[in-house]
Amino acid sequence: MNKRILRTLICPVSVLLGVAVSVAVLILTKTVCINKMYVSSNDTVGVDVSEYQDKIDMKVLSEQNVDFVYIRATEGSSYQDACFRENWKNAHDCGLPAGAYHFFSFDSSGETQAQNYMDTVGDLKGNLIPVVDFEYYGDKQKNPPDKEKVLRELHTFLDILEKEYGVKPMIYTLKNIYSVYLEGEVEDYPLWVRNVFYPAALDGWGDYVMWQYLDTAQLDGYSGGEKYIDMDVLADGITLERITV
Repeated sequence: MNKRILRTLICPVSVLLGVAVSVAVLILTKTVCINKMYVSSNDTVGVDVSEYQDKIDMKVLSEQNVDFVYIRATEGSSYQDACFRENWKNAHDCGLPAGAYHFFSFDSSGETQAQNYMDTVGDLKGNLIPVVDFEYYGDKQKNPPDKEKVLRELHTFLDILEKEYGVKPMIYTLKNIYSVYLEGEVEDYPLWVRNVFYPAALDGWGDYVMWQYLDTAQLDGYSGGEKYIDMDVLADGITLERITV
């Protein structure tokens, strides 16, 4: 191939490569959010909240095309979210479908964590199914806990909640920890997956019930120190009735 033809080919390839890199940087820095393009007004969209948003006016939230809310209730064996009870009551008072989630700790038993959740949340009849948030925290990714022990405690937690509420809890997770601990171990449980950079399907997820697609939304109705709120969408074919106790 002569040099002139080679230069002719290299130029457009270099331009395309530069564009691709620039687009990737914009997506990974969240300067551009492509996920919004994959969510429409026909989808069932919700938010997940905690004390970081403080006490929430659920009526105002629901008027912004929010169809449901998941509220953090507990963490580990002894911690209760400071705003859970008020936010839980406010959601019910305005008729916004609500669920309660637990942040799983690798440092305490599944039994005591389940008891903390049940004592805090109480009856779930007519509400969304319970959720366990299973993700790395602190230095756990750099120093991962023993897999066998983690799975034993997680399954203890899940089994107790299933017996209490009559449904399999949903597991919220990310690909980086799912591939280490959960893949092949929780096939019977509904999954709530996170990818705020690009569509979750591109991560190779199989069937999932819910996708957390955005963590930089700004809505009215809360005034906590965290200005952003997480956005979630039910997968195609999934209805709120299907994930209601």
